[in-house]
Amino acid sequence: QVQLVESGGGLVQAGGSLRLSCAASGLTFRNYAMGWFRQAPGKEREFVAGISWSGRATYYADSVRGRFTISRVNAKNTMYLQMNSLKPEDAAVYVCAASWVKEDAVRTGGSSYNTWGQGTQVTVSS
Repeated sequence: QVQLVESGGGLVQAGGSLRLSCAASGLTFRNYAMGWFRQAPGKEREFVAGISWSGRATYYADSVRGRFTISRVNAKNTMYLQMNSLKPEDAAVYVCAASWVKEDAVRTGGSSYNTWGQGTQVTVSS
């Protein structure tokens, strides 16, 4: 059974940091590009960051570039999102996703991903 489980969300003050984790099971992790998405109440789901299967390629939404860092450890079947300088507008449910790939590339579109986690809540107080 393929499963993605996020952790690390919580309440943080503006300017603070959080580190999200996404643990994968039931799949060959190194065969998947991974991504983080988020959805705030009343808003559509948006792409946050993506990473290729090797970790050599990454891509960020403009709104988080320079503040967030995506990474992965294939030996641990785990992906991370380090979030620094958090803003109230970063508050959302953060979801990790997996996309089976043949090439070592990043996927940015939600439709490219076929496996999704349940999400972890991030709340940023001003």
